[in-house]
Amino acid sequence: MISIIITSFKEPKTIGRAIESFILQKIKEDYELYIIAPDNETLNEAKKYQKINKRIKLLRDPGKGKSYALNHFLPKMKGRIIILSDGDVYVSANSANEFIKSFVNPEIGCATGQPVSVDSKNNIFGFWSHLLCNSAHKLRESRQKKNQFLECSGYLWAFRNKIIKRFPLDIAEDTVVPLFFREKGFKISYIPEAKVFVKFPDNLHDFIEQKKRTAKAHESLNKYININKIFANPFKTI
Repeated sequence: MISIIITSFKEPKTIGRAIESFILQKIKEDYELYIIAPDNETLNEAKKYQKINKRIKLLRDPGKGKSYALNHFLPKMKGRIIILSDGDVYVSANSANEFIKSFVNPEIGCATGQPVSVDSKNNIFGFWSHLLCNSAHKLRESRQKKNQFLECSGYLWAFRNKIIKRFPLDIAEDTVVPLFFREKGFKISYIPEAKVFVKFPDNLHDFIEQKKRTAKAHESLNKYININKIFANPFKTI
């Protein structure tokens, strides 16, 4: 069995598409799909899908942040693999099977998909979003070909369950968990075939705030991991 987690916050208009993008897949392994959110609007919308798909389970987020919620609920997950995504994105048709295929290799601890912008290239913010996605894709491909450590994307990623049982709350989980797996001797896999479609900010304020949050997610890493050592001595990935 695999456990799929969609975390969300006040996204009743997009959570349905996020759910559909998983339940409409022909997943080759039994699965459970958890929707984790703190607000009634999102959970009520997800409840409509729960009525037609018994694999869907709803969990109310304690409201103390995404990392806290995942730390709190992960012990409840039965899946041997945890796949994580967000309530404001949707994934490609065979993404779950691509992750399942990747984890056949027992050396793989984490795997990440490929973010793809859904924004128009005809405005500056849409152009930037495509540029950033393409740059991230090329960087991950390059680091994988060179057998170097690569970071996961929080929009769509996965890891083996019951290995990293808890992680710090002051760092984004998609940043620190792959590093913990690396320290335990596992490899990180990039799966560009597992796509996740993302709507990026369309104004300067939101764009800057998003980048600030991303930068802040890395600020405390050295409290837990020797970053210079990891990137100076790249770990083999596939």
